[in-house]
Amino acid sequence: MSENKKDLRVTWVDPDDAPELESSFFDVADEYRGAILVRASRGRPLALETKERISIRLSPAVLKEFRATGPGWQGRIDSALKDWLQSHKF
Repeated sequence: MSENKKDLRVTWVDPDDAPELESSFFDVADEYRGAILVRASRGRPLALETKERISIRLSPAVLKEFRATGPGWQGRIDSALKDWLQSHKF
């Protein structure tokens, strides 16, 4: 065989030779109940209460002040609105 070419033939591996799975494998594995994902091992944790995407028009002054506070400014607008709702009843 030429030095530049690798042997691409598949060799059979006995599945009984596979290593035993340790508990550390299951600590980071996704967990399903049927087709429903119960626990994801990667990425952002699933929230108990998800937020709804909307479109809202705000004055430039409000946006300027919140954006000046850095990353997470949308969450701070959400917190400010929640605080306002606590002190103002309809």
